Amino acid sequence: MEHDVVDTLISPEGQLEVLSKAEVFKLLDTSQGGLYQIFRNCALAVLNCGSTIDDGKELLERYRSFEISIVQRERGIKLEIKGAPAIAFVDGKMIKGIHEHLFAVLRDIIFISSEVTDNPKFDMSRTEGITDSVFHILRNANVLQPQRNPNLVVCWGGHSINRIEYNYSKEVGYQMGLRDLDICTGCGPGAMKGPMKGATIGHAKQRLAGGRYLGISEPGIIAAESPNPIVNDLVIMPDIEKRLEAFVRTGHGIIVFPGGAGTAEEILYILGILLHPDNADMPYPLIFTGPETARDYFIQINQFIADTLGEEAQKRYKIIIDDPEMVAKEMQLGIRQVREFRKSRSDAYYFNWLLKIDEEFQRPFRPTHENMRNLSLHKNQEKHLLAANLRRAFSGVVAGNVKDEGIRAIEKFGHFEIHGDAAIMGPMDALLASFVAQSRMKLPGKAYTPCYRVIT
Repeated sequence: MEHDVVDTLISPEGQLEVLSKAEVFKLLDTSQGGLYQIFRNCALAVLNCGSTIDDGKELLERYRSFEISIVQRERGIKLEIKGAPAIAFVDGKMIKGIHEHLFAVLRDIIFISSEVTDNPKFDMSRTEGITDSVFHILRNANVLQPQRNPNLVVCWGGHSINRIEYNYSKEVGYQMGLRDLDICTGCGPGAMKGPMKGATIGHAKQRLAGGRYLGISEPGIIAAESPNPIVNDLVIMPDIEKRLEAFVRTGHGIIVFPGGAGTAEEILYILGILLHPDNADMPYPLIFTGPETARDYFIQINQFIADTLGEEAQKRYKIIIDDPEMVAKEMQLGIRQVREFRKSRSDAYYFNWLLKIDEEFQRPFRPTHENMRNLSLHKNQEKHLLAANLRRAFSGVVAGNVKDEGIRAIEKFGHFEIHGDAAIMGPMDALLASFVAQSRMKLPGKAYTPCYRVIT
């Protein structure tokens, strides 16, 4: 099937007008060590904004002839694009927000490669080194703003949610926008787009200029979750672990909407961090919310947390059903406590340095069949470490569902096998089965074939 495509030549704005010869060479190098493939795939994802694909492999195959190259001119660089999805253009002209996102991708990929990955200054074997690299990537993207009072709310939730849940997430965003709260999400569709859309209306009604809609992604997931055009600050982190760390260090509170395996991964990540003894006294507002139709979903999530991480974990969040105004007020109150806490300890408002993140949450996890089989899913370990391993299990399911590499691995070697204590595997199997039954694994209308098998 032929898809409408456009060829174009575009110029950057701002700091990317000049690139060194070494940077250009790396970006055009199609070998394994080069950056071309990663740049091409992320650029295609950005240009595919607004489409209904949530399958990284399908996207790359649909636009197989897509090419992007850098043209060096005396006055700076231009991007030559061939075979771009027509959805990114209006009357033959690229949509401004997508144009900005394209150069954000270029900026982050160059910076990460030249200043972080190949830089001995960042010791990636130490947790401080990893946090430092996250800080530098965010600072280079100009998203750390020291002059602002804490007001950034991270919103997590599924890319595949129904219209009622989407409208609810929009209403929560609207109530937060009215209260001068900014939004940070994983930048894709569904529960990532809704709160941003709602907040833009709230900000507009209050005549608030400079509202922030921060999107944080990573190369593995961006093809399945193309950035929505409301995002006015886009950052591409090197991997899922640094993406999650960027969320919890820049945000001042977190709201979780209904979602699938990726949302469960995010919940386990933040709970695992908050369960670390060093974070026991740290205020960090965490609210699970959805419309009345999502009540059963949160009962199930709450039960799963009780069965695996226990009562202590349950104390770290509030569940609010069908009350957007209450969610916004609770978040506003929680962020005030965060401000007092940071102020009393002279910690930065724009980056949570005091939050202790265990190395188990920072080390990149590659969801291969072997790594998934060998996960340590038993109760005989500290709660925050069990949370880290449960997060990895759900991360593997996400990879098998929507990431190009994961989908290909499943096609080649069959299901991921997840082993562990019966007391953990039973609830996990039930939770995943409920995600399948509620169409939370793929976008509505798409048949879902499980990529995993839970073995007790």
